[in-house]
Amino acid sequence: MARGPCTFKQRDATRAARAAIAAGLIVQRIEIDKHGKIVVVTAGQASAAPDDLDKELSEFEALHGQD
Repeated sequence: MARGPCTFKQRDATRAARAAIAAGLIVQRIEIDKHGKIVVVTAGQASAAPDDLDKELSEFEALHGQD
């Protein structure tokens, strides 16, 4: 018995995962249904190192007594 037409390719799932990671998300799993619909399930945002503006704001708040 034939399997039928392939509705997605591995590169489709890879592109979806890479796009989510590039957006700063943590990929928990990828779901693909029989029609080729790809759903990327995320576990939240990846923690990023604070940038210069965040450091400057923290220093300013520490200097001026704000938490």
